[in-house]
Amino acid sequence: MEYRNIQFAVDAGIARLTLNRPDKLNSFTGEMHAELRDALDRIQADKAARVLVLTGAGRAFCAGQDLADPDMAAADGKMPDIGNVVENNYKPLVLRLQNLRVPTIAAVNGIAAGAGASVALACDLVVAAKSVSFLQAFSKIGLIPDTGGTWFLPQRVGMARAMGLAMLADKLPADKAAEWGLIWAAYDDAEFGAKVEALAAQLATMPTKALVRTRQAMHAAPGHTLEQQLSFEGGFMRELGWSPDYAEGVAAFMEKRAPKFTGE
Repeated sequence: MEYRNIQFAVDAGIARLTLNRPDKLNSFTGEMHAELRDALDRIQADKAARVLVLTGAGRAFCAGQDLADPDMAAADGKMPDIGNVVENNYKPLVLRLQNLRVPTIAAVNGIAAGAGASVALACDLVVAAKSVSFLQAFSKIGLIPDTGGTWFLPQRVGMARAMGLAMLADKLPADKAAEWGLIWAAYDDAEFGAKVEALAAQLATMPTKALVRTRQAMHAAPGHTLEQQLSFEGGFMRELGWSPDYAEGVAAFMEKRAPKFTGE
C-alpha cells in the first residue's frame, strides 16, 4: 500500500509510525485508518520489529477525527451514522494497538485531542513534551469520549478526574497528566526527541514476549479475582520459563554480563 497519510519505517528493531497530515493537525480520515491497519499488520508480521513508536508530524500528535472527512458527511438529508465510524475504524485501531506483538510507545509531540488522546492512551507507554496538552473535546460537539476514552480515563486517573475531563473538556497539561498517572512521563521540549529515542532503543533490546505478556496480565487483572490472577500469571510464567529469552537472561545473570535478548 502507498502511504499518503502516514510515514512508516522499521530500523534497528524500532518501528516508527508517524501520523502525517500536519496541515490538518494529523486528524483521522477513513483513508488514514486504512493505512494504519496496513502498517500495524506489517509490524505484526515482521519479527525484526521489537517496539513501535507512534507520533505525529508537525505541531500536533493528533486532533482526533477530521469532521470534513466523507465518512462524517450527511447523505440524503440524514446525519451520518458515526457509530459505524467507531466500529469500522477506531475500535479496530485500539484493539490492534492493545494486542500488538511488540510494546508500544505514544510519543505525544503536540496537542492530543478527542480520539487522538484516546489512541495515545491505547499504547503501553505514553510520553509527552511538556508543552503538550491532552483534551477530551467530545462534550463540545455533543458526543461522548470514544476510542476507549471512557475505559482508559477512569482506570488511570479515577472516576472523579475522568468525569471532570470528559464533561468539562478542559485541557490537561502534560506535566499534570504525568502527575495524575494518565501518562508515563512529561519531558522538556528540548530533550523530548532524545528521550523518546532512548526509551525506544531500550525496549527494542528487551525480552519482547515478556513485555507483551506483562501488558496482557495487567489488562486481565481487573476482571479476575486474586486467585484467578495468580493462576493467570502462572500460565505466562510457565510459557516464558521455557523461552530462549529466559534462558539467556538467567545465563547473563550468572555470568555477570548484559543479556542479548532476541524477543523470543
